Amino acid sequence: MASTSPQARTVLERFPAGGPRGSRPAEEYGAAQRARGTNARVVMDLRTDQFLVVTDTITQ
Repeated sequence: MASTSPQARTVLERFPAGGPRGSRPAEEYGAAQRARGTNARVVMDLRTDQFLVVTDTITQ
C-alpha cells in the first residue's frame, strides 16, 4: 500500500454569497489564479455562507 501525505486546503480568498445577480467574483478570482498557474477552485462554505477560493496544500 502506498503512503500518501495528508492534504489540507489553503484559503486564497473569501467572497460573500449574497453578491449582485450575475456577479461571480469568486469564479473570476479563481480563474485568474488558475491562469497564473495556481490549482485554485471555488467551494461553498455553508457554515459562513461564503464562497472560498482554495488550493490544496501538501503537509509534511
